[in-house]
Amino acid sequence: MPKRVVFTPDALNEPFGQQMYERLSGLDLPIEVLKNNRLTGLRGADDRETYRIAKNTLAIVNAPPSAFRLQPIPPSANWQMNLAEGCPAHCQYCYLAGSLAGPPVVRAYANLPAMLANTASYERHSNVGIGERRGEPTSFEVSCYTDVIGIEHLTGSLAECVRYFSERDEAQLRFVTKYNQVDSLLPLEHGGHTRARVSLNAEPIARRLEGGTASVEARLQALRRLALPKQLGGGGYPVGIIIAPIMPIPNWREHYTHLLDRIADALDFGPGIHPADVNVEFISHRFTPGSKAVLQSWYPNTPLDMDEGDRAAKRNKFGGVKYVYLPDEMKALKTFFYDEWTRRFPQAPILYWT
Repeated sequence: MPKRVVFTPDALNEPFGQQMYERLSGLDLPIEVLKNNRLTGLRGADDRETYRIAKNTLAIVNAPPSAFRLQPIPPSANWQMNLAEGCPAHCQYCYLAGSLAGPPVVRAYANLPAMLANTASYERHSNVGIGERRGEPTSFEVSCYTDVIGIEHLTGSLAECVRYFSERDEAQLRFVTKYNQVDSLLPLEHGGHTRARVSLNAEPIARRLEGGTASVEARLQALRRLALPKQLGGGGYPVGIIIAPIMPIPNWREHYTHLLDRIADALDFGPGIHPADVNVEFISHRFTPGSKAVLQSWYPNTPLDMDEGDRAAKRNKFGGVKYVYLPDEMKALKTFFYDEWTRRFPQAPILYWT
């Protein structure tokens, strides 16, 4: 729950903004309507205080015009469409560090219905971004810059997206979460057009580095409920697992074997009952010089290993650099996960390793 909720005037003029206002008012949260559309009061005396203030603030704003120009995001999906920016969790490896400008306040978009309508013009461009999966419905990822379940009880935005995409035969909605509050999603009619994904990791990593999130066990149970057929009280969603960020911690094979066994147990519904559709994405840990600097300002005592001397530098076409694991280490990790996943889930495709 945020300690401060602010609305910009433009956001409050939106019908969906009004729905958000009513929802938040029902939670007895302090709401402030700003005099103009500029967010203020987010800076503290230092980076740590700014972080605390921003993380405790929910701002309801209108997405800017640039948000309507969708970007391809291989290999995850065809297009990125953000229903919000900023995340309530405290993951010490946060991939948003260095990606979003300014304090890490959660900004949820009141003009979401217009953003959803805008996706229709992108549906015919399904070959953009992930050409290796051509022929599938055009996919739209809504959780690049936030945890959609982490704020759903405050905004109702994800349910709005699920309902919209349920009627789009040539499109698929994708989201991922580290939270477990999925009750509101289970009764929704999604038509199989939403893939609900859960982000998981080995217990030592989740406990030490994923602050403010649901436990691994709670996430596994959320995954089970999302995938369970509707006639058995579940959501009947196509589901996905993201294992990220994969790290070669001490005894990593043992820890990740245990995690994979627990995933198999969570998706075991008994004889003759199977999830509608399952796939997996594997993402190894990486960081950039910019994200490292931001993360160390947010979490100065983090145990996260970000020693460039133990990494390989990987450059993109724009000259940017990210630090990934060394080739032999990466090969060992990838071989392990591909072998162990395929052995447990021969019918569940691996979408990619990165």
